[in-house]
Amino acid sequence: MALFQGVGTAIVTPFNEKGEVCYNTFEKLIEFQIVNDVDAIIACGTTGESATLSYEERADVIKFTVETVAGRVPVIGGGGSNSTASTIRLCQDAQNAGADGILAVTPYYNKTTQKGLVEHYTAVAKEVDLPIIVYNVPVRTGLNIEPETLLKLSKVDNIVGIKESAGNLVQTAKMAALCGADFDIYAGNCNEVLASLSLGAVGCISVMGNVAPKDLHDLCVSFRNGDLAMAQELQFKALPLIDALFAELNPIPVKYILNLMGFNVGICRPPLTTLEDEHVGLITKAAKNYGLI
Repeated sequence: MALFQGVGTAIVTPFNEKGEVCYNTFEKLIEFQIVNDVDAIIACGTTGESATLSYEERADVIKFTVETVAGRVPVIGGGGSNSTASTIRLCQDAQNAGADGILAVTPYYNKTTQKGLVEHYTAVAKEVDLPIIVYNVPVRTGLNIEPETLLKLSKVDNIVGIKESAGNLVQTAKMAALCGADFDIYAGNCNEVLASLSLGAVGCISVMGNVAPKDLHDLCVSFRNGDLAMAQELQFKALPLIDALFAELNPIPVKYILNLMGFNVGICRPPLTTLEDEHVGLITKAAKNYGLI
């Protein structure tokens, strides 16, 4: 049984003028997600700037998300790091905070071999009871999960799925063919949602979901209901907005758009910075054309 089907928003972490987590704004963001039919919320993922949050901040953000969501949709806590020991701690913190599942990125900078990936995730899975979604994003980590490696991981009891962000649909197809329907694939790239669904994915874990969760939810539902024309229409409609969301390093553009929408999420923590002037017009135009502002 999938942790969720449809759109899981990798939600941003809002900061105030002092650079502290702003929970008043965070509550508004969560309620916006719920009202707009999000199917799950992922707290402290890459889009939530997990790499610049302390252990304590991560635990607090996940706990706040769980308490605010109050069981209306699943909450998945980000638990990945660049070492196995710290990943175990983060996953245990997410479990203690009440999360329904864990999203654990492959080790970055240290990286590892494919054998090392199996050993890493197996060790983590033994230390928590929650279902784990592994996260493959080579552009960030410099490390790719090979389909044959994913097959080995899929045999670990509480490793239940993958957020696949390699940008390689042939690889996605191989993963689906090897792991079968009982292992859940989530598109990690917003421009590949429909293509991934056609290959057996059950949904997406999305940056775009921060600003337009309803459309992504409807895209997934349309596909499941056999309305391919509507699913195509929603995917094609989203492409210019997706291009804008990745005109600079995520989550700089999505935070800029959320600020335009009136959510006052602040700016990113260093080393990320404010949006470059050359992209302001492009991103503002995309948000306006999509009807977000």
